[in-house]
Amino acid sequence: MAEPQTLAELTTLRVGGPAAEYVEAATEAELIEAVRSADAVGLPVLLVGGGSNLVVADSGFAGRVVVVRTRGVHADADACGGAVVRVAAGEPWDALAERAAIEGWIGIEALAGIPGLVGATPIQNVGAYGQEIGQSIASVRCWDRSTGAVKTLFHRDLRLGYRTSRLKQEPGRWVVLEVVFQLRLGDLGTPLQYAELAERLDRQVGDRAPVVDVRAAVLELRRGKGMVLDPTDHDTWSAGSFFTNPVVPPSAVPDGAPSWEQPDGQVKTSAAWLIEHAGFAKGYGSGAATLSTKHTLALTNRGGAATEDLLALAREIRDGVNERFGITLVNEPVLVGCEL
Repeated sequence: MAEPQTLAELTTLRVGGPAAEYVEAATEAELIEAVRSADAVGLPVLLVGGGSNLVVADSGFAGRVVVVRTRGVHADADACGGAVVRVAAGEPWDALAERAAIEGWIGIEALAGIPGLVGATPIQNVGAYGQEIGQSIASVRCWDRSTGAVKTLFHRDLRLGYRTSRLKQEPGRWVVLEVVFQLRLGDLGTPLQYAELAERLDRQVGDRAPVVDVRAAVLELRRGKGMVLDPTDHDTWSAGSFFTNPVVPPSAVPDGAPSWEQPDGQVKTSAAWLIEHAGFAKGYGSGAATLSTKHTLALTNRGGAATEDLLALAREIRDGVNERFGITLVNEPVLVGCEL
């Protein structure tokens, strides 16, 4: 890989300034050493995979950017135990999801089309269309920067929640090396949990559908929302959903807003609904940064946008929703060297 001039070349939003250093890690040993040697001299480290969940400051990053390029997928499957699939952190996520559908590995079919690398998925506990990655993770093997040792975090250790995990809650500590998935075998996917997906498949919520059909339907839905990367489509020049769905007390949910009860008694509501009903329609904005014309949760770079252009739009939307509904939206992508 030719050394990038700026982090804009490594992120799906195509914004971000230069870094002091770039290192590409093609093996696990190179990845550990790139981080360990920087830590030894107090040099800040930014790990970059697919760059689909990063918003990097226009000033760039005053440290070492480590680009994760490790590879390897090793599967052990049998009719009794299902498929145990060990995947290097640098493997592209959707390539794994596609293989899973072909092989009949059940549990991640609704996560089709999500950009980025496998190593990033447990950090955010990536989820879509009624599935979360945490439902299929057995363990995550990491480099622990605090102890200088490799450690395996099992499912019970990961503290997985809505768009969060121990890996996210302890920022800067863990470098994901490998993710181990436990997947069932079969032709039918897990019970459908998302009404829009069930409708697309001509099924009811709770029904099951062929795993290859679920994947195809999810890709179709995501493309319709500009959520499958396409370099010619500026609606996909984004970080996906910029805000998480807020979890609030039931009394805080506006009349008419969607709501989903949570185990702790609170309610999750729709950030997209709040944004739209606060007056921000698809395509809102002017200049180089606008909302997607296909989905109000995506902030997009229409070409030539700076990070500050996107953040100014994000602040306007966040503050507008708060003023209208008293709910403060929280950004989903990681902000590097900048803040809302």
